[in-house]
Amino acid sequence: MQKENMSIEDVPLNGFHQLMTLRCGGGWILDGYILSIIGVAIVQFSDYLHLDSFWQGMVAASAMLGTFFSGFLGGWLTDKIGRQRLFFVGPLLFIIGSVGSFWVESGTALFILRFLVGMGVGLEYPVAGSLLAEFLPQKNRGPRLAGLTILWFVGAALSYIVGNFILAHSGPDGWRMVLASSAVLGALLMLVRLGTPESPRWLMNKGRFDEADQVIKKVYGPGFSLANMPAQASEQKVSLGNLLHSGYGKRMLFVIVFWTAAVVPMFAVYSFAPVVLQALNLKGNWASYGSVLITLLFVVGCVIATRLIDTMGRRPLIIHSFLWSSLALLGLGAFSSGSEVVVLLLFGAYALFIGGAQVLELVYPNELFPTEIRAFAVGVGSSMTRVGSAIGTWLVPASLASFGIGHTMYAAAAVSFIGLVASVLLAPETRAMSLEEAASLKR
Repeated sequence: MQKENMSIEDVPLNGFHQLMTLRCGGGWILDGYILSIIGVAIVQFSDYLHLDSFWQGMVAASAMLGTFFSGFLGGWLTDKIGRQRLFFVGPLLFIIGSVGSFWVESGTALFILRFLVGMGVGLEYPVAGSLLAEFLPQKNRGPRLAGLTILWFVGAALSYIVGNFILAHSGPDGWRMVLASSAVLGALLMLVRLGTPESPRWLMNKGRFDEADQVIKKVYGPGFSLANMPAQASEQKVSLGNLLHSGYGKRMLFVIVFWTAAVVPMFAVYSFAPVVLQALNLKGNWASYGSVLITLLFVVGCVIATRLIDTMGRRPLIIHSFLWSSLALLGLGAFSSGSEVVVLLLFGAYALFIGGAQVLELVYPNELFPTEIRAFAVGVGSSMTRVGSAIGTWLVPASLASFGIGHTMYAAAAVSFIGLVASVLLAPETRAMSLEEAASLKR
């Protein structure tokens, strides 16, 4: 096929695509690290700062609250002023919030700093997700976007490994170094992202055709031009104001419901992993190493789902994911007093099966909406899911104290079943489609 007839959706992966995957994926490693590191140090800083169960929940949920606020604003700004300009704001907020955590002396201060870090996390979803989706070829888009979720769990696993190492080799104030350690990753991410170009799709959408042409030639080679961009779908232009009335409201509802149902149980468990495992009768090393093992199983589940995303299809993958992970959570509720082996098997089953829904959190939102509202839709989706995640995380200590681990797991299973119902009723299939085809309402 000649270059003059080749869509950029059909080009093979090149070095730029690999670099963009690293630039965007680094944000997800850092997101997983930052949102999970709180669970490693929560016992130590709660004792030092004299936090009760209310403030433990507030500090644990603060990052999700920050994600909620920045997702709306970040998505709107990303579509308004461009992806490139905001690509460095998230890492900067990571550094500021992490370094500041080293000197905190109150629960209020830690809440504010974690909120700031959460705002950085919230920006990553619309900014980095849109940039990567708009540069990747069609056949690589699903697996690469799904791979970002794998990197999130890699970051989460790294947080437990590094955090426990720091605590084991430091004094009573080691929790300060644990919370501040993410600043190192933030600085590295800033350096890797230097030189990132603007999305040519966004530039074209804003009428900046000469700039878009220059980016295309730089990324794909001098033989490519605007003529190699996929044909735009002949549909009405969609604005933020008419999003819900343009036909995309149903898709927005699906994204919000399934994404929320996938992350609420996971974040609630992750923020208090050692506490939850102890409540499930896993004590001492069982709880510490069990946290790392389950995190690694989350990664394995996401790897398997990523391999299935194009062969099995988006819709069957998400339905099976919610079905079997919901049953695993029900099992944890029913056998909450069981042996360590039974608990780990059920927890491991949940970690493996939820991988399908987890990897689709970035695939579906980026595929279901057109360029002019893609980042905003992703931002709204991530923001709304963090409301449920923040509430769920905040309620975990109170639920464990008042109702016990069994009923807490039943509640998590109920949330997961809501995701199953939403997927059966609303999940579309976007496999083997260009971004324009997947976002089109005329299919």
